[in-house]
Amino acid sequence: MSGVDTVGLIGFLPALLVGAFAVIVLMVDLFSPPGQQANAGVISLIGIGLAFWSAIRLLGTHEELFGGMIIVDMPSLLFQLIFLVVGFLTVLLSVRYAAEEGLEPGEYYALVLFVLLGAMLMASGGDLLIIFLGLEIMSLAQYILAGMRHHVLKSSEAAMKYFLLGAFATGFLLYGISLLYGATGTTNLAGIMTAVREGGLSDHPLMSIGMGLLVVGFGFKIAAVPFHMWTPDVYEGAPTPVTALMSTGVKAAAFAGLARVFVTALGDLQGSWAPIFWGLAVLTMTIGNLMAIAQQNIKRMLAYSSIAHAGYLLIALVAAGPAGLTGLLYYLLAYAFMNLGAFAVVIAMEQREDRYLRLDDYSGFGFRYPLMGGAMALCMFSLSGLPPTAGFMAKFYVFSAAVEQGYIVLTVVGVLNSLISLYYYLRPIVFMYMEESKADRPARPVEPFLLAGLVLTILGTIQLGLSPARWLGLAHAAALSLLSQ
Repeated sequence: MSGVDTVGLIGFLPALLVGAFAVIVLMVDLFSPPGQQANAGVISLIGIGLAFWSAIRLLGTHEELFGGMIIVDMPSLLFQLIFLVVGFLTVLLSVRYAAEEGLEPGEYYALVLFVLLGAMLMASGGDLLIIFLGLEIMSLAQYILAGMRHHVLKSSEAAMKYFLLGAFATGFLLYGISLLYGATGTTNLAGIMTAVREGGLSDHPLMSIGMGLLVVGFGFKIAAVPFHMWTPDVYEGAPTPVTALMSTGVKAAAFAGLARVFVTALGDLQGSWAPIFWGLAVLTMTIGNLMAIAQQNIKRMLAYSSIAHAGYLLIALVAAGPAGLTGLLYYLLAYAFMNLGAFAVVIAMEQREDRYLRLDDYSGFGFRYPLMGGAMALCMFSLSGLPPTAGFMAKFYVFSAAVEQGYIVLTVVGVLNSLISLYYYLRPIVFMYMEESKADRPARPVEPFLLAGLVLTILGTIQLGLSPARWLGLAHAAALSLLSQ
């Protein structure tokens, strides 16, 4: 094997490990004696941990692999670290849930790993075809995961709706890629950037239409308005750990793809696409927050919350300078911790047949379960953007970047939306601490894996809020790397 091939294999090692362990989980489950398949979760955690370690070891590497199809650099590695953190926490939150719901462990954990593999390919893609391939690997696994509770009608409905609308959005994305190829003669991101810079393609109709179709395709994955209609139904019907994965890892992967395509390949056309994202950010924040106010089911409330946070993240993409992209990477990690923490409490509370998912089911919850009540309160405060949590710092950096780039009106709209969100984020806290406990809710011990996941999310939310300097330094270096390509 040549030196170049060896470097290529090492640079691709995190994704290779995730893919290999997905296959290992399937094989172990297939050949395990009955009753011992629970080891699949532990094996998945080991695989994700090894991939995380290898990605850490690769920080500072800058290589183009397989003819520029894969890029190993600071942005791709930091995005991969976010995905792996999300995947690790998702597996921790899934152990008891998967057993109680009767989900096939080998299939379930392998599909979670394939979601991570697709996300990692999207973040590392140096070519539109690799980004599309990663998106499809991730999406197909998600469609199946959404419908894994075969005994629950809402789960099957969620999977069908997600699949049909997702396939429709994929068609828009693929058609957009074909139009960009028609305008530039290449699907390589560096080649597209060169063609735009040297060919004067800013007014080319194929470029304009192609960019619009790409916005539709990616907009579906990030649940931006008006491409968000699938989100509340799918989030409600999918298994709750899968909902947590969709709202954090899949969203982060879509933003990784958006950053690669629009900031790197189409950066010279920012004047054309930034106004589109400006409008999407305003619509997404406002409609997401207003719709969340009316929700009584906590999974649907968190679904509309996820839509609103996509709007805040779009602000970072509009202000796509060093500060904006730094804010984007920081926000994605902070959102992963605080949102997964909220879902950890929901999973601890939830029982079969989707019972105890209404907000009023949390009456007296904070006194009955002090740790989980405190964790939910912390996550709600962080999601609303109150100091000194990670959510506050995330919004501060994103809004500061927008002000720095002159987007004052957009920043004001974002701040006003954060104030609106306080209402529905504080509602669970009011129920937990200011309403009498429901006598029909049985007490349940917190399973060790779930407890570990909950503690990690709490620590991450507090750490990023009080001491963000280390991750911000890495994110800033990644932003400079992305802009210099």
